Amino acid sequence: MIGSLEKLQRLFEAERLLNEIKDTDVLLERILTEARAIANADAGSIYVIEEKQPSSILSPVFSKEDSVFKDKLLRIKYAQNDTQHKKLSEGSKSPYVYFTVPITKTSISGYCAYTGQILNIANAYEIDPDKPYKFNSSTDVSTGYKTVSVLSLPLVTSAGQTLGVLQIINAKDSDGNIVVFSDDAVEYVKQFASSVTQTLEHTYLTGNMIKRMQRMAEFRDPKETGTHVERVSDFSIEIYDQWALNHKIPKQEILRFRDILKIAAKCHDLGKVGISDTILKKPGPGRFTAEERAVMMGHTCVGAKLFTQPESEIDEMARDVALHHHEWWNGSEEGYPGKIDFMSYEIGSPVVKGEPMKGEEIPLSARIVAIADVFDALSHRRVYKEAWSIDDAFIEIQNLSGKQFDPELVLAFLQVKDRIISINAAYERMEK
Repeated sequence: MIGSLEKLQRLFEAERLLNEIKDTDVLLERILTEARAIANADAGSIYVIEEKQPSSILSPVFSKEDSVFKDKLLRIKYAQNDTQHKKLSEGSKSPYVYFTVPITKTSISGYCAYTGQILNIANAYEIDPDKPYKFNSSTDVSTGYKTVSVLSLPLVTSAGQTLGVLQIINAKDSDGNIVVFSDDAVEYVKQFASSVTQTLEHTYLTGNMIKRMQRMAEFRDPKETGTHVERVSDFSIEIYDQWALNHKIPKQEILRFRDILKIAAKCHDLGKVGISDTILKKPGPGRFTAEERAVMMGHTCVGAKLFTQPESEIDEMARDVALHHHEWWNGSEEGYPGKIDFMSYEIGSPVVKGEPMKGEEIPLSARIVAIADVFDALSHRRVYKEAWSIDDAFIEIQNLSGKQFDPELVLAFLQVKDRIISINAAYERMEK
């Protein structure tokens, strides 16, 4: 149990670190982690506000005065639970969680989003029956966990815009006993949430910029872009996290790299905006002539050109991912575009491939996205093929280990198979 001075120091340090994060999802996960640490909470969740029918542009922002919530809902983005996590083997993650909550006064998180009020509940199972909100015990029943104290507060910008809800569970005293969240803890967490919301709002703006670029590509290739880039981004993070664990990468390096990768992975196919519809949307197996295939390969160079004269690490990694996510680990001629001057490429012309890249010459980020991209392409329908089964897609990735893909990254991919499947299933539910 940390004291007041330590809490303040933790608060200031957390704010400093969070200000360095660029990706919204990475930031949300860290906000939840730091808020729990400040209040010594055993568990918690963070929710974002989304449209019931997700659009290509992030739109979880609306005024507190807006009383029309029928087209929006709260989606749990991250859940953490120390007690449950201790039951897992070393290095394992808790199961991927997906569910939504309507923005009404009937649930704890919904009430917070709807009213903008903070709730500090001593015992979730003893809520005054006159209160409009109730505790949903279904998660407790399914996991065997017992929720007692709950602190739930909306994430609201200075302009009165609600971005989501932060909910932490089961405060603990110095002896590990579950207690109600103290007034001090509430104030610390409230101050923390207020200070990081501006950073969160900024990451939404950055995310929207990337989303708009994605939507531009989606207009050209609507059946293949859409949530494909989101899934590839999520898969890439899971692969990297496991690879980093296997290689004992320092925590700060992991946090920095995964933050940038989450954004860069979404940019892997932006170059498709430079490919004509007659090629991009050509149906059927074996659909390309040799020349058409060479033109299609040009999307790597077009994507890289979008990030020339890089101004940040995001630009550098996005360029690497766009340019090299089709290289082959073993240096096969199947990979492209190889070592070429992509700036000299003329849009719409065939790519003249350079000397093949192989092994660790290929940037780590591109090697990761290569696996995520192919797996997602295999397991989903395309204009030129039907979807493979999930199991067959995993087998194909394994078969290509050491050939198309970095074998150590394939190992990491197979180690997180359950989470990949869960993420894929969550997107299927979102698309329904």
